[in-house]
Amino acid sequence: MRRLPLVLAAVAGFAISAMALAAIKPGTAVAYRQGVYRAILWNFVPMNDMVRGRAPWNQVEFAKRAARVSFYSQQLLEGFPPGSRTGRSEAKPGIWTHWPDFEAKMQAFENASATMAQTARGTDEAATKAAFAKTAETCKSCHDKYRRND
Repeated sequence: MRRLPLVLAAVAGFAISAMALAAIKPGTAVAYRQGVYRAILWNFVPMNDMVRGRAPWNQVEFAKRAARVSFYSQQLLEGFPPGSRTGRSEAKPGIWTHWPDFEAKMQAFENASATMAQTARGTDEAATKAAFAKTAETCKSCHDKYRRND
């Protein structure tokens, strides 16, 4: 019986969270996900420059940025609640009509980002660059199918 209040509190918390997500305005969701994408890009571009030799290789700096990308990747999916496709978004409607595929692509990005961050904590430049390439592939896979380019 002592667990009943905890269970009821957890159920109430989940219900409140679900109601809060349902009440999110589409423009707010778009702004949120665009902000997360900007933060990812802020970190991804310097890593790309290092990988391509446009900037000096710095394993410590790369690892810091990779950890950030991994962190942000975990926050993206919640920025796509149903009904958050607006005129100011680059998101294609297929995101919501093919949700399981989109969700799988987002999970692939999250997984690749985590692997990249873990690899970058080491000292193997070649392995770090390979992990970055894999992460970039997951980005492209999703963008090719679910992002407007106009």
